[in-house]
Amino acid sequence: MSHTSLIERYVMPVALKIAGQKHVLSVRDGIILNMPFMLIGSFFLIFAYLPVPGYGEMMSGLFGDLWRDKMLYPVKATYDIMALISSFGIAYRLAEKYRTLDPLTAGALSLVAFVMTIPQNTLFTPVHGAPEVVKGVIPIGMVGSQGLFVAIVISLLSTEIYRFVAGRNLVIRMPDGVPPAVAKSFLALIPGFCVLAVVLALRLVVEASPFGDINSMIATIIGIPMHHVGGTLPGMIVSVILIGILWTLGLHGDAIVLVFIQPVWLSNMSENLTAFQNGQPIPHIITQQFYDLWIAPGGTGALLGLVLFMLFRSRSQQMKQLGKIAAPGALFNISEPMVFGIPLVMNPYFFLPFILTPVLLVIVTYTAMATGLVAPPAGIALPFTTPIFISGYLATGGHISGTVLQVVNLAISLVVYYPFFRVWDRLKAKEEHASQSARAVAPADVPPGERA
Repeated sequence: MSHTSLIERYVMPVALKIAGQKHVLSVRDGIILNMPFMLIGSFFLIFAYLPVPGYGEMMSGLFGDLWRDKMLYPVKATYDIMALISSFGIAYRLAEKYRTLDPLTAGALSLVAFVMTIPQNTLFTPVHGAPEVVKGVIPIGMVGSQGLFVAIVISLLSTEIYRFVAGRNLVIRMPDGVPPAVAKSFLALIPGFCVLAVVLALRLVVEASPFGDINSMIATIIGIPMHHVGGTLPGMIVSVILIGILWTLGLHGDAIVLVFIQPVWLSNMSENLTAFQNGQPIPHIITQQFYDLWIAPGGTGALLGLVLFMLFRSRSQQMKQLGKIAAPGALFNISEPMVFGIPLVMNPYFFLPFILTPVLLVIVTYTAMATGLVAPPAGIALPFTTPIFISGYLATGGHISGTVLQVVNLAISLVVYYPFFRVWDRLKAKEEHASQSARAVAPADVPPGERA
């Protein structure tokens, strides 16, 4: 029995049940609202970190030393408000599925509730002087991808509270002569009060704990153990598993996990560079480049292989078009268009390969470097956007073995993703065929005298 048949027989029925659940669908559909903005931002991100020798110096000469900061304005306006957009979109889609709620009201309530979970202050350290707390600001990190998990939870919670209160007719109804928009705003008064009261209680409980806020609580619980295992093979395996799980739940796995283990990686990278410059053996295998350039071709989850299938093997037009859109970003190791475009968040079909592929690549890459078959990263700091094959050669200090290993890793990702891609592609192709058939049959149901 083929891998595709096994997946269709054992995995697909469970995945269909999970994927058809209202809340899972709402999370998926709400997060997709970010997709066009993510695609726009990804193009500016590519141009900001284009891995071409002399590119940065040329741009500095033409536009000044702050050119990259200005090039990243669109990135900050798209990537960095992802949680805000999702909090509205998820609640809107869930309210649509219940049919008895006003989607706009649900989205607005969710957005207000999410903002209320965020402490409106930040720590500012002047050039000369002690750090001080600045009040009346919303930290940008908490409304971007790092705050996505909180946005998902709050949007689902607020919409369920709204439904619970409205379902018991605890609303203020205006007379028939009142404009509909005004009447709907009064309908939201009592449900909105209940939503904010519950979220306020939740925030006060967390503030009374040592964590201070919900985002810090999540990051602390997950991240502290990762700091102690970042430079080992078992630690690396645990790290990529955790990163994958967090991404599929809607959390920015890299931002949460890597903040604790990156210092270890960067320290290893510095020691490697010193040894490389002095002609000594490279002491460490696991560094920032180990993860960026060999474990994440195409971005988190090693999605380049999946993009290639979508480009060249898709029967579904939706998958083929998405592959064309996501390909430029994947070539420069930017995975957000794929993660939020398919989407991979809350998608049970791709949960296993999204986590399994990086684990296999960690094992293969570490083994190849530890046995001396492939040169380890030499501590050369390459941008994470450096395309595959070129990056493997440069990061190892000019060893072709680095590129060969990247070819092997890409082949592994193709093998792992292929059966799951086939199942998903068939499903989307069937949906498209059913939709086309429905449109073709629909005119026949209209009486001849009523046709245009």
